[in-house]
Amino acid sequence: MTLLLVMFAGTGLLLAALAIPMMQRRVKPNGWYGFRTKSTLSNPDLWYDANAYAGRLLLIFGVLVVVSSILLALVPDITIDGYSIVMLVVTMVGSLIMLVLCWNFLRAYPHNKNKQGHS
Repeated sequence: MTLLLVMFAGTGLLLAALAIPMMQRRVKPNGWYGFRTKSTLSNPDLWYDANAYAGRLLLIFGVLVVVSSILLALVPDITIDGYSIVMLVVTMVGSLIMLVLCWNFLRAYPHNKNKQGHS
């Protein structure tokens, strides 16, 4: 169980650490790190705004993963399988929520309004 706790908590910490430069608008448009879409890569203003937003969500998600992994490890008699399944659900649901929120941000972005439906 300790290995899983370290793995999940470490993943959450890594996500939180990756979020900070995005929030601070320090990540330049690139093909491997950030909220990368055709729209964000072709519009620097959109890139920085979308990545600042995505970074805030990623920080929240990373903290949620860390807290969940620690609290869940404290549950008496939890099995390794139970721990793994719950953490998988937390990770998958959190990722899906972040993705939906980021896409909604992108669609609502003022510079994209004339392009809606063409993404």
